[in-house]
Amino acid sequence: MINVPPRKDTYYQGLAFSVRDRLIESRLKTQRSFYSKKTKRVYYLSLEFLPGRFLMNYITNMQIKDECLQVLDDVDFTLEDLADEEWDAGLGNGGLGRLASCYMDSMAGLKIPAYGYGIRYDYGIFFQNIVNGYQVERSDNWLRRGSPWEITRRGFLYEVKFYGRTEIYRDENGSQKNRWVDTDNVMAMACDIFIPGYANHNTNNMRLWAAISSREFNLEEFQKGDYIGAMESKIFSENISKVLYPTC
Repeated sequence: MINVPPRKDTYYQGLAFSVRDRLIESRLKTQRSFYSKKTKRVYYLSLEFLPGRFLMNYITNMQIKDECLQVLDDVDFTLEDLADEEWDAGLGNGGLGRLASCYMDSMAGLKIPAYGYGIRYDYGIFFQNIVNGYQVERSDNWLRRGSPWEITRRGFLYEVKFYGRTEIYRDENGSQKNRWVDTDNVMAMACDIFIPGYANHNTNNMRLWAAISSREFNLEEFQKGDYIGAMESKIFSENISKVLYPTC
């Protein structure tokens, strides 16, 4: 039997999920406090957020670095080694995203009840390589190994309508009404990433939305040999959150 030592990624995932458990506990306490006080909230809307790597920020803000170092005493990796395993979230490009994330950090630090609302992109704008002295863009697949920080809320799905037309009709009382018909419908799924304040036991939420097609695999088209046609509607709907600032 070959004894295979655990990979660095295995330790990173273990540490990340342990930190996330404490984040969730802090978030629940923060939410209960807001609800009990009937607190008004700030809702920050941005097309992008550029939060950077989460692990060390979370450990620092929750002041659990000593505990993490103690746990890692018996392994071959340092805390910095494990932090290097994290891939930057491909949710922003530059100044706008960094500013939005700074606001989120500041509001959490000041205990201002706040939500950040944006789009959960599957791919960042691009990953840069230099080949023969020239820039070559590669897809930024930041989710290729998943993200321990993202909590998908599959129970929070909302229908968003696109295109279509309006028509006039009369209700059961004979009153004239208008309705929106013949629309393309996309389901928006909530994905939460928590933002803790520094040393204050306050954790806000960055709620990002992923586009989920309301149309699944078209078996009839597939049976005709048209695989592309069978997937076309689904792929087209989900393009909304596929790539940060996609080009047409």
